[in-house]
Amino acid sequence: MDKLMLQQNMNIDLLKAAYRSGELNVKTFLKEKLVQAKNDTSNVWISTISEEQLDQMLTVLESKSIDELPLYGVPFAAKDNIDFAMLPTTAACEAYSFQPTESSSVVKLLIEAGAIPLGKTNLDQFATGLVGVRSPWGAVNNSFDPDYVSGGSSSGSAVAVATGQVSFSLGTDTAGSGRVPAALNNIVGMKATKGLISCTGVVPACKSLDCVTIFANSTSEVNLVLDIASELDADDCYSRDNLLTNSAEHYDTNRTLTGLKVGIPEASQLNFFGDYGAQMLFETSVERLKEAGAEIIIINFQPFLDAARLLYEGPWVAERYAAIEAFFKADPTQCLPVIQTIVGGATAHSAVDTFKAMYRLQAFKVQCDAILSELDCVLTPTAGTAYRIKEVEADPIQLNSNLGYYTNFMNLLDYAAIALPAGLLSSGLPFGITLFGPAFSDRLLLSVGAQWQKTTNFTLGATAHKLSDVEQTLSSEAKEGQVDIAVCGAHLTGFPLNHQLTERGAYLVKSTKTSADYRFYALAGGPPFRPGLIRVAEQGAAIDVEVWRLPESTVGSFLTGIPQPLGLGKIQLADGSWVTSFICEGYAIESAKDITEFGGWEGYMATLSIDKVI
Repeated sequence: MDKLMLQQNMNIDLLKAAYRSGELNVKTFLKEKLVQAKNDTSNVWISTISEEQLDQMLTVLESKSIDELPLYGVPFAAKDNIDFAMLPTTAACEAYSFQPTESSSVVKLLIEAGAIPLGKTNLDQFATGLVGVRSPWGAVNNSFDPDYVSGGSSSGSAVAVATGQVSFSLGTDTAGSGRVPAALNNIVGMKATKGLISCTGVVPACKSLDCVTIFANSTSEVNLVLDIASELDADDCYSRDNLLTNSAEHYDTNRTLTGLKVGIPEASQLNFFGDYGAQMLFETSVERLKEAGAEIIIINFQPFLDAARLLYEGPWVAERYAAIEAFFKADPTQCLPVIQTIVGGATAHSAVDTFKAMYRLQAFKVQCDAILSELDCVLTPTAGTAYRIKEVEADPIQLNSNLGYYTNFMNLLDYAAIALPAGLLSSGLPFGITLFGPAFSDRLLLSVGAQWQKTTNFTLGATAHKLSDVEQTLSSEAKEGQVDIAVCGAHLTGFPLNHQLTERGAYLVKSTKTSADYRFYALAGGPPFRPGLIRVAEQGAAIDVEVWRLPESTVGSFLTGIPQPLGLGKIQLADGSWVTSFICEGYAIESAKDITEFGGWEGYMATLSIDKVI
């Protein structure tokens, strides 16, 4: 495996593959990453764990199996307004600092899944800002050019991922803080549906709007972390249970974009603040989606923009005051001057102002929801331009506002959004796009984002590596003595015969699809019920499969348990590669049911009664 790529871009699947093969020792590697974090010179970190604290977590980790924990040994970072019991929470204000007695709900879930938090990252003080310069710990340097802002408020979290210091990180988002820094550092930022990730143990900015967000280099990693992190929390009054239609299983890396209805703002409603290069990259992004088969629909973006203005021009800024009222009242000068100006201005709003603004917001939401109802998602720039740190210091309020032009309305209107890399400007700085949709459209957005990343194949973060490099490395990782086998039926995860793989030491490499050259059948007999996969010359389709890696020594015993008319042969995957798999003899389909239309075994079995599934 390319160890340099692992050091720079710690893809979760790559990292776990290296642990499994013995190329990386968990303890040694994580200690190296901790040293890297401690030696960071970009103002990414406010605090990091000690080596002794790392040893404590490693002791717990080493008592578990890598097969038990989906994030086994995966290093991550948490924005320093998210509690982690081993370190103080500062919200980038030293006078406010306190030592939490327990970790936030989301950090607990990730640690239980095997992830290792290396520390707390820098942010715009009290998560108030989109620039990443409003911190006594210093401005976080953009990972591409230190003269430019890194984006905020989750600045340190974004740069930690872009520079390969962690595999993923947590931020928060009230007005764009989980998306703007993603765009300015060439990574993926997910602001999931409000309430999907608990905010228990998070210092609030605007409690009714706040979201915990996820940064990573790929949509697949975001999907995995979101699946682990999104759990209903009775202690968070804004927590919401996910919908079955929005579960991790509905993340589809091979989702076609053909026929996808994508709204884009009217040209007169787009604003790039004089940045012609950003405008050209956005127009290129629209053309890429068209070429991929998406239907582009021009929409009236004005109601979204009108709603956005309510966030800072309306009474919602009073929520920022409410979050730290006692602290702020005691001595406002303990906050940075720009924070004093923003938070202190909240007291001018009355309860009457609040209700009037709520009525206006509801009217905008009705308009915006009606527009969205005709679409699958909306495409905008994430930020219309980027600014130098000196420019922001000279004009902190207006330039910060400009960065939120496309983001401020999202939580007010209860939408989900994902920020995606969209190329580099002539200056060398990244440009990003955002896809957004209604609440609980997270997996649709992630699936479209996965196809976008495949199509564009941009470099990941501030590294020279691409997603195709990661996938190629993973596909070539089957060492001497190991065999990859694709399964499509009763051996899938969660199905009755999956134990025949796991008890032989097999582990899941990836979930994917076949090439579009197969028909799929439900064979006679059972239980357990079994499918048959047959390659055809025409009228084929792509079928869901999982690729598992087995020790070569166990393949024989596995094969003996496969009854006629099934056997092992070769099938072609969606990426063009061939892999050993279950195949079916042709005579068997005479008494079988064609279930190709369901796209896979899980889709078909979901249509049957429970007693048949069992």
